[in-house]
Amino acid sequence: MTKKQIVERIREVFDVVYEDAKCSLDFETPHQLLVAVQLSAQCTDARVNLVTPALFEKYRSVQDFANADEDELCHMIKSCGFYKNKGKNIIASSKRILSEFMGEIPSEMDELLKLEGVGRKTANLILGDVYGKPSLVIDTHAIRLTNRIGLVSEKDPVKIEFALKKIVPSDYQTRFCHQLVYHGRAICDARVPKCTLCPIGDVCKKKNVKKFV
Repeated sequence: MTKKQIVERIREVFDVVYEDAKCSLDFETPHQLLVAVQLSAQCTDARVNLVTPALFEKYRSVQDFANADEDELCHMIKSCGFYKNKGKNIIASSKRILSEFMGEIPSEMDELLKLEGVGRKTANLILGDVYGKPSLVIDTHAIRLTNRIGLVSEKDPVKIEFALKKIVPSDYQTRFCHQLVYHGRAICDARVPKCTLCPIGDVCKKKNVKKFV
């Protein structure tokens, strides 16, 4: 099978097994998603979801975050780790959104990358989940699983992103990455993958497992 055919097979299975796959961060507005993703760096989504309810209750708009007292904000997000840097980035990016983008989250990759604390992973999540554009979020799950399956032989997130763009249909890219997260948590564990239970075992290049366990 070609890599495109493998992706089509995965799509058939995942659209049944993980039909409800979505972003695991809780948010109601585009800016809340941006803040949540900034907090999620080196932190679990579960932890972020514990922090954001009170955070979003106190800071209800981009303007609120831009005007936030840095010490107060940092105190609220302390349990997410790297809180000083995250706090500075959240405030600075909020100010930039107001001053350069009229208070709206940018809808283009180049513009999103101008925001403090935003890299390609965050930008792609915004493009896909907010604007419905083709996007590939290359997180630890995507790196691990695409290598194990045999879709790529690369650990660099940017190289993986562009390699996958060639084989993953544009209308499936965003959903595919969310499904990889679900599959990584349920079956393809980082340490002990449950290969005997894997619904896509027929197309997985198992010889890669030892290399990445």
